[in-house]
Amino acid sequence: MTVVSKIARSRTLAALTSPHGVDHYLSRVNPMWAAHEVRARVVAVHRETDTPGAPVATLTLRPTSTWRGHRAGQHVQVGLDLPGSARRATRCFSISSAASGPGEEITLTVRAHAEGRVSAHLVHAEPGLLLHLSQAQGRFTLPVSPATPGIDPLLFITGGSGITPAMSMVRTLLRDGYDGRAGRPVTFVHYARSAADQIYAEELARIAAEDNDVTVHLRHGDAVFHELELRRLVPGYRDTDTWACGPAGMIDLVRAAYADNPRLRLEHFKPPATASGNAEGDLTFAGSDRRVANTGASILEQAERLGLRPEHGCRMGICFSCTTRKTEGTVRNVLSGTESSLPDEDIQICVSAPVGDCVVDL
Repeated sequence: MTVVSKIARSRTLAALTSPHGVDHYLSRVNPMWAAHEVRARVVAVHRETDTPGAPVATLTLRPTSTWRGHRAGQHVQVGLDLPGSARRATRCFSISSAASGPGEEITLTVRAHAEGRVSAHLVHAEPGLLLHLSQAQGRFTLPVSPATPGIDPLLFITGGSGITPAMSMVRTLLRDGYDGRAGRPVTFVHYARSAADQIYAEELARIAAEDNDVTVHLRHGDAVFHELELRRLVPGYRDTDTWACGPAGMIDLVRAAYADNPRLRLEHFKPPATASGNAEGDLTFAGSDRRVANTGASILEQAERLGLRPEHGCRMGICFSCTTRKTEGTVRNVLSGTESSLPDEDIQICVSAPVGDCVVDL
């Protein structure tokens, strides 16, 4: 750490710059100067697909020196100041580049969604755009390193945009020399809606053609994951370390094929809309003086159906952007199934469903 960095992160300077903090003033001089926050500049944009309504682009980001790096498979929360919006929008995206070190460039591969203002803005971004980042997060990672290479084969099963964290892992393996010759063969099975929708098509073709013992199976169109095909492609799949990421429907099929096998690691795009099991009572949004009959869906979904626009990010219970105070009632976490009736508690409305009458500060 340089002398300037030590001074910028000192408690004395933090006190002098209160309440805004030193990063607020550093950004006024240069947006890429930071003592604590992480920001990144878009330095390149590469279009992966041009599918009408859902194009995909890879953004190369140059982060501030405060970026601590990431492990292959992790994601990052991205904050974006959208034109005409008073609040910064946040979304979570998997990092698609190989594992990085402090301050190193990373890539995000983003698919634009019709209802996603952030993803659409990023896919059509120009170099120079400034983004706000969290540090890397998530446990859907590759537990190997040059110091602990491992010897077992690996299997990746992905669908659609779920390919991004898996590509981070495969790129890391190839960069660091973990191929079949090192006793660690890799099988990559990916499902896409069509060949035109295939992300990283040229790179996957090159990987499949090289002498690295990475076997690539691409399935397009009506092809869906099936245990019988997996058994044919990877006869010992139940004894193979497996990473699966993709749409909820595909993940459900993969989970059933593995039957709670601890070798399987899963990553969801977002949890399915899960009823609480008790859709009685009313859900009251105290801040807007609105009330709706409880449907059992998540509080976020019910708020949106009522026309409210609460702040949210990942919709997966990861980023905590949607944290809101519950003042009365009981909620059920749709991921864990646990219920809580504590008064005046903070909850994540994207993964909390009311159980009977419930009041939240929205």
